[in-house]
Amino acid sequence: MELTVWGIITALVVGLIVGALGRLVVPGRQNMPMWLHMLIGVGAALLGTVLARAIGIATETNGIDWGELLVQVVVAAIAVALVAGVGRRRSVTH
Repeated sequence: MELTVWGIITALVVGLIVGALGRLVVPGRQNMPMWLHMLIGVGAALLGTVLARAIGIATETNGIDWGELLVQVVVAAIAVALVAGVGRRRSVTH
């Protein structure tokens, strides 16, 4: 895989979309800044791609690889839920 400027820009845009979808999938309100959702989305997109290729879901397509996107969104939802849960536990006052 060749690392190009266009590839990096595409990964960032996909990461932003995956982060937004991950936020929508997790029920309830997440008290997290938008930049953190974006960061989670970029990380989830990268990790989701690696996982999808490792289990044989990702394929070379001319369009959207729906299986890979599903894995990315699931990873993002899990990450958003974990980070939101950690934030909720830290913000509890007695």
